[in-house]
Amino acid sequence: MDEIKTTTAGLGDMFPEMTVKTTQGVIHLPEDYKGKWVVLFSHPGDFTPVCTTEFIGFSKRMKEFEALNTKLIGLSVDQVQSHLKWVEWINANSDTTIKFPIIADELGIAATRLGMLHKAKGTNTVRAVYILDDKGVIRLTMFYPQEVGRSVNEVLRALKALQISTKNMVACAENYPDNDYIGKNKVIVPPASTEKEIEQRKEAIRKGELESKDWWLCYRDL
Repeated sequence: MDEIKTTTAGLGDMFPEMTVKTTQGVIHLPEDYKGKWVVLFSHPGDFTPVCTTEFIGFSKRMKEFEALNTKLIGLSVDQVQSHLKWVEWINANSDTTIKFPIIADELGIAATRLGMLHKAKGTNTVRAVYILDDKGVIRLTMFYPQEVGRSVNEVLRALKALQISTKNMVACAENYPDNDYIGKNKVIVPPASTEKEIEQRKEAIRKGELESKDWWLCYRDL
């Protein structure tokens, strides 16, 4: 078998094309999700405590992701039968039902290509998150160690900020929409890059069209 190379795709690059087996059948990534945003997240293994709490957390918030035109996809190096049994257990022993597909990457091909296998953390996938936009472009990545569970709140917050930034051509402050420095629900206008733009910003500030700390830090209500 040819050596599987870790992808060099980073933020702003197209997600690498791959065909994967899941609990809901074969999926072609990113082709099958054109027009949808995607949150792809890996977990170290089925029937493990932290992973179980994460899957329950993602499942309970699935409608919020769907409202943002976003699909959830899980992944680990377990076999599909293990995924199916684990999903069955979660459905029977929690107050939610897992409805998103889980990639069965038993040979670790997808995980290797996506850099989800870290030697210092053993042979299981780390807790990786890839957020893809509706064109299949990688917009955000996160990596957590096996011993620390992810925050579904943070994944949702980051997803919302990415979509708002993309749609409105603005930037989002720390902990958007709840930033203590510039205020709740404020978005940051891209910094001026010419002397003419500086004067335009100053004029917009005088007219009350923008708020600011200075001409290089301007913001407004969305």
